Formats: sequence, C-alpha cells, structure tokens
Amino acid sequence: MPEKKVAVIALGGNALLRGDQEGTIEQQEQNTTDTLENLVHLLRDGYELVLSHGNGPQVGNILMRNDAGESVYGIPQMPLDICVADSQGGIGYMIERMLRNVLTRHKIDKEIVTLVTQVLVHKDDPAFKSPTKRVGKIYDKQEADRLSGEKGWEFREESKRPGGWRRVVPSPKPVGIMNEKVVESLVNQGTIVIAAGGGGVPVYIDEKGNVRPSEAVIDKDSASALLASHIYADEFYILTDVPYVYVNFGKPDQEEKEFLDFRDTQKFLETGMFGEGDMAPKIRACLDFIENGGSKSVITEAFKLEDKSYGTKITMEYED
Repeated sequence: MPEKKVAVIALGGNALLRGDQEGTIEQQEQNTTDTLENLVHLLRDGYELVLSHGNGPQVGNILMRNDAGESVYGIPQMPLDICVADSQGGIGYMIERMLRNVLTRHKIDKEIVTLVTQVLVHKDDPAFKSPTKRVGKIYDKQEADRLSGEKGWEFREESKRPGGWRRVVPSPKPVGIMNEKVVESLVNQGTIVIAAGGGGVPVYIDEKGNVRPSEAVIDKDSASALLASHIYADEFYILTDVPYVYVNFGKPDQEEKEFLDFRDTQKFLETGMFGEGDMAPKIRACLDFIENGGSKSVITEAFKLEDKSYGTKITMEYED
C-alpha cells in the first residue's frame, strides 16, 4: 500500500450542477454521484480526502426564497452569512449521503463528516469598498432602488440583461480557517471531511475578540487552497467543466497545457492570459497552494479525474 497522502478536492463547475439543467435535487444527486465515483481511485491509492464545493446556484436560490418569503408572507429575510451556512449544510449533506452510497458500492469503509465552516477575513479588506460578486435574483430598476434604500444593498446593472439589476456583495480574501485543526485531526484519523463549502461563511474578529459575520462571499477555490495549505495537504485539485487549462483560449493558436511550472503559470496570469471571471481565480488558488508548500495542483474536468492523461498539473518545477 502506498504511503498515505492528503488531497483537498474542490468540487465546482458541473461537478454538482450543469449549466443547462433546472437544478432539481435528482439532477444534483446524479451529478454528485458521477463526480464522487472519480474519487474512488484516490482512496484506493491511499489518499486521505478533504472535499469542498461551490454554492453559487444554490445560495442564489436561497436568497430568492428569502425574497419571496418576505414579499408574500412577511417572513423576515435572513442575512447572507446565514444563507451561506444553509447552503453549506444542505450541499454537504447531499455530498456526504451520495459519497456513503458510492463507498458502500465499492466496499470501502470510511467515516465521513460535514463541517459548517467559518472562514476569517480582514474587516478592512479593500473588497468591502468595491463589491463585485453578483448574488440573488435580477430586479428591475425601481425594485433595486427600493431595496437599496431600505436595506442598504448595492446593485449593478446586468450587462447581458439591460434594465436588469442584481445585488453585488464584497468578495474578501480568506486569511484563516476556523476549526482547521479539527479538520487536520479528523483527516489524520482517516475521516473524509467536507469543509469550506462555498468558500466558507465569512467572519471577522472585532475589537473585543468576538466573531462577527460579514455580508460577503469568499471565492471557493481560494478558501480551499488556504485550507489545503493549513492542514499540510500534499495535493490540491479543482474539478470544473474543462479538461485542461488553455493558453490563447478561443484563438487559432489555442493550446492545452498538461504540465505547467510555477514560474510560467505566474507569467501567464500576470499577462492576462486567464479571464478574471473564469480561470484566473482558479490559477491563483493553485499557485498559492504551491507557494505555501504544496507539491501539486491539478485543474481538470469533474468526470475526468480518474483518467490521469487529462488535467493540467501545476508544480513548482516541471514534472518528468
């Protein structure tokens, strides 16, 4: 049996929900199961696993239910941190249940636990002065103005939906993971841990040392990379909807990259090779992990993880 290593795997893209789907629980469960089947080979190879996940569509739906409940029944809306925590619990439960079924089919005996994870941010992070992350439903201008006045929400017009306005919230940089020692301990005991879902619930420490919520969302890949570094994981995986990282994407000289070293990847990032709303945050998270001692980061398609000929592997130096 190979020496055991720790891998942190961030489930995103079509790992949970494909873009052309309605988002029914049956669809999400099937997508999740198909993705989790690809993790079995890592367990067979002796890896201990920590799983994180995105929550964009799901937390958006929670916010819309919030809105509907208030407007129709007068039920007070819950703040964004509670909505993120709700999504962590619901998605984590689904992943845990689907994973238990996958392990049962493969006769693998492992404990699994889901943690609602708080992630620390700086309360004076510059992101709080420039909200950019779009959340929730699209409103018309009149309704957006009303909500802005009543709740202090900030809105931006949708470029693809002229006349439609959507709430924007800050996306601060994660600086710490609450209960990271618990995650590390559980993993070292052989437990599969689901944590930092949706980037975690953003919180900060006030002047009195109390934990306070932030009306913000954290990039899932950035938080996952930070968790991976803090628990001394060996490898970090981002599962998305493309099989490789490409340079000159969409151009005649487009090129897939199976292997990248730290220096070249950083140069590509600095020259704007990767889109900020797409691949750049993933690349940045992978580089952060490598820079903080990780041996390898991998970006690959959710259903291709088991096929090692797929995926872009980023290391400090080129692999042989």
